[in-house]
Amino acid sequence: MANGSTAEERPFEDKEALRRHRVLFRVISRRRNPKLRRTDITVTDEKVVKRAVKAAALGNAMEWFDFGIYSYLAVTIGQVFFPGGSGTTSLLSSFATFAVAFLVRPLGGAYFGPLGDRIGRKKVLALTMIMMALGTLCIGLIPSYAAIGFWSPVLLILFRLIQGFSTGGEYGGASTFIAEYAPDKKRGYFGSFLEMGTLIGYTGAAGIVLILNTTLGSDAMSAWGWRVPFLIAGPLGLVGLYLRIKLDETPAFQKLEASQTHSATASVVETEAEFSHLSENAPKKKLTEIFAQQWPTLILCIALVGAYNITDYMLLSYMPTYLTDTLHYKESHGLLILLGTMVVLMLVISTVGKLNDRYGRKPLLMAGMLGFFITAIPAFLLVKQGSMAAVIAGMALLGLSLVCLLGTMSAALPALFPTNVRYGSLSIGYNLAVSLFGGTTPLVITALMDVFDKNVMVPAYYTMGAALVGVIAVACMKETAQQPLEGSPPSVATKEEAIELITAQTQEPRF
Repeated sequence: MANGSTAEERPFEDKEALRRHRVLFRVISRRRNPKLRRTDITVTDEKVVKRAVKAAALGNAMEWFDFGIYSYLAVTIGQVFFPGGSGTTSLLSSFATFAVAFLVRPLGGAYFGPLGDRIGRKKVLALTMIMMALGTLCIGLIPSYAAIGFWSPVLLILFRLIQGFSTGGEYGGASTFIAEYAPDKKRGYFGSFLEMGTLIGYTGAAGIVLILNTTLGSDAMSAWGWRVPFLIAGPLGLVGLYLRIKLDETPAFQKLEASQTHSATASVVETEAEFSHLSENAPKKKLTEIFAQQWPTLILCIALVGAYNITDYMLLSYMPTYLTDTLHYKESHGLLILLGTMVVLMLVISTVGKLNDRYGRKPLLMAGMLGFFITAIPAFLLVKQGSMAAVIAGMALLGLSLVCLLGTMSAALPALFPTNVRYGSLSIGYNLAVSLFGGTTPLVITALMDVFDKNVMVPAYYTMGAALVGVIAVACMKETAQQPLEGSPPSVATKEEAIELITAQTQEPRF
């Protein structure tokens, strides 16, 4: 909290008191950890934190709006771009194209993540927003297979690849952005709004598709109606871009940059080391550092995210297709049930964020993973019954388990890695898991059901396997609730909390 501090760091009004607190904290912190600096307490500005959360959450909503559209229009897209063959073949082709975007996500994460650690979170998040919006908009402009033949699915795959590459830098950056802005004791609460953005994106996509299906009918949807949701992405992207470029860089990254600035007394070698993050080879050096030093945590991250995303995509992306194509529900009924489920999740997700701040990340994550493992079979048996009440009850069981993960992951994952490689490490680990397990979930379940003679319980078994991996991963992770992010100073909400922290760390001298 030096003079000229940014809006994110609210200075004490009493300068003399601030000087005494700085000196006291310097003595305490250097006794406990010589690497800590005397300015290493950040007092956040709640208004700035809320603006940062809104900008990050809107970008996440945009991402899942785009992916949700494709999921909910999978049957129609299969008919428009892959008209040959049986209905199952067309649907498999559509889901395969859905999965293609996830194959390049690790490449996007490997590019954008280290770039965000080098030049800052804000710039990279603005870039990913532009690319995502353009990719989605262009899908809505592609001529059908009937109009241009082979080039139609080729263009679809091309723009899906652009979507996937840009999304590779989105979640890791957005969750890092919120985690580094939020005070330590409220990181779970503010982080939960990132996943609320996920639900808003899915809800918006499902709502628009439901309205179009209801008002246009199948023929008009296949002819032109499917394009409307994709075209909406353009204006939404501009709004998200505006909000993001209006923000300042995160306090944690600003302190990291400040620690790497040139000192007048530094030697030539020290100076070169300080500014190595600005060299042409910095991204390569950062990647090497991540894989060499962070590989155990990367494996843990991949296991957590893989289990989480299989359950997420199974419920929020695949379930409408399951209800329509497998259980022969009307398309509008499946979307309506899912919409109701997601609205309920949005109402309770911030409460889950507060709970994991109070009781810890691990208890909430374990509750979600065990919930899926225990309730997957009962939930799908209820859905299989076919009545509206049974389907709603089954979806509720799955939704309650999912919200424990949704409201906690965005606070737990950034805390796995230190500040200097947080964006890059999280982007790589997250996107490898999503690429291998999350985005392939609809394709794998559809293929397995075809192999096992349309066994409607296949999604339940697949979900249970993922949840079991998640239980093991949660058991192996460290608790990080109410603790500073690794490599970042303590972050508090008020100056009184800062004084309390300093006082609590004061040790009586021993003679």
